[in-house]
Amino acid sequence: MNHEECLDRLRLAAIDIGSNSIRLVVAEPLPTGGYRVLDEERESTRLYASLTSTGRIQADAIEDSMDAIGRFSAIARGYDTSDIRVVATSAVREAKNGDAFCQRVHDELGLDVEVITAAEEATLAFESVRGGFETADRKIAVVDIGGGSTEIVLAAGGHIEAIYATHLGAVRTTEKWGAAGRLSEDRRSYMERKIDRHLEKRLGKPAFVPEVLCGTGGTFTTLASIVMASKGISEQPISGYRITRGELRQVIEQLALTTLEKRRKTRGLSTRRADVIVAALIVIDRIMRHLKVNVIQAHSRGIRDGLLLRVIHQKYGQHFAATQPQATVEEFAISCGVDMRHAEHVANVSRSLFHQLAEPLGLDHSDEQILRAAAILQNVGHLVNFAGHHKHGYHLIVNSGLPGFTHQELLLIANVVRYHRGAHPKLRHDNFRRLDDSEQLRVRQLASILRIATALNRSPNRPVEEVDIVLSKDCVTVIVNDDDAELGIWAARRKADLFEDTFARQLLLARHGTSSDPRDTCTAESTTTKGTRCG
Repeated sequence: MNHEECLDRLRLAAIDIGSNSIRLVVAEPLPTGGYRVLDEERESTRLYASLTSTGRIQADAIEDSMDAIGRFSAIARGYDTSDIRVVATSAVREAKNGDAFCQRVHDELGLDVEVITAAEEATLAFESVRGGFETADRKIAVVDIGGGSTEIVLAAGGHIEAIYATHLGAVRTTEKWGAAGRLSEDRRSYMERKIDRHLEKRLGKPAFVPEVLCGTGGTFTTLASIVMASKGISEQPISGYRITRGELRQVIEQLALTTLEKRRKTRGLSTRRADVIVAALIVIDRIMRHLKVNVIQAHSRGIRDGLLLRVIHQKYGQHFAATQPQATVEEFAISCGVDMRHAEHVANVSRSLFHQLAEPLGLDHSDEQILRAAAILQNVGHLVNFAGHHKHGYHLIVNSGLPGFTHQELLLIANVVRYHRGAHPKLRHDNFRRLDDSEQLRVRQLASILRIATALNRSPNRPVEEVDIVLSKDCVTVIVNDDDAELGIWAARRKADLFEDTFARQLLLARHGTSSDPRDTCTAESTTTKGTRCG
């Protein structure tokens, strides 16, 4: 049976147990990597209601949710689905009785509930946006507003740079500040100040200013519906519709000063969302202020869409990405705009240095793959900007989920990239402190080698082709077998300190055939290792 015949017989379902509602989508995969929706359902269960005060999901919300999940499961099985995925977000994640709720779903309905982290929520929302909009050449923010939390993703060139989780969900924020009914200007100003402080604490200074904020979740589609209704637009799709911050603030002004009863009559606003919409829109406005972004692009899909795309990718989408580590690294580098010719030169010199140093300095031979990946990916952070690109590269790699590598291997690669320039690894750096002692040593070793290889290729148009190593008790000498290598040698001498600190040996550099070439005067205790041509 070929791939397309297999897809023809495949149907999948995703159930998203959110803090405000539970949603179902039933779909069949397409050969293109997307899917066709067969059925959708939504039911408001307000799992998050009163969770802030009691710490527990209320009994009536549990019963409503069990009924909804049971119906959705029956609908999905009616389509003869081969896989039903169920995920739960912040309400179940935070509730004291969340585990008991999941166990009951398993015992009574035969479904396993996966309680996902805030970071996983954000990643699924981003994958949904990436599947729906063109992201390859853009710097964007993806914001997913749920009932209990709001996740923010910064992405450049289709890759995640940073993920931020906040406790600014629509239901939570409404309950906390009593925003269900009419909201006075003083109360609204107070809310805005509190939200601003929360965002400043959680986000700090963002890495870049996004071109657009892509919003997932019902709040954004509701906002788009209200704006479109006010303009008499009825035939244009909501997904992809753009709203300015000025238009958002006009809607907030309109809704905040009305009673809940009057608000329910607003065109484009569903009655079930009328009590939480104002707080949610204020959160969006303050996020836009903090990120300095002026345009929203509404996305009608979200977490369950990202979940379906991921399942299709993992199980049936061999055409999406290669699984060989080297191939996935190169594919990721190219998608980030890396100069592959220069990257390959650096990788080859790194490999030559590693091969010659591994045995005498006790390097782990399995780290060659980590070093090569870091060499190829060292400049992916340019996708965000040049300044601090080593730090941006760390975040892009950690969040990449590159096939062929474990999460711990990605952490090692990302840390080597983080320290290929700039400051030395320090325990006060969170990313470095999270590694164990042996991993920290490996990062120092590999980063110090990568620094030398990168420096030797300081001039992209005059790459170093071959290096040899001469070792003595207290010294490592790198001999560059290229006639025009003075710039690279000068640069490498300036980058020798991490190598010397890590290996407790002085690092010298020389061009072959010069008076400083130690091969002409090797002592009896020296060891010469012949390098291979790097190209």
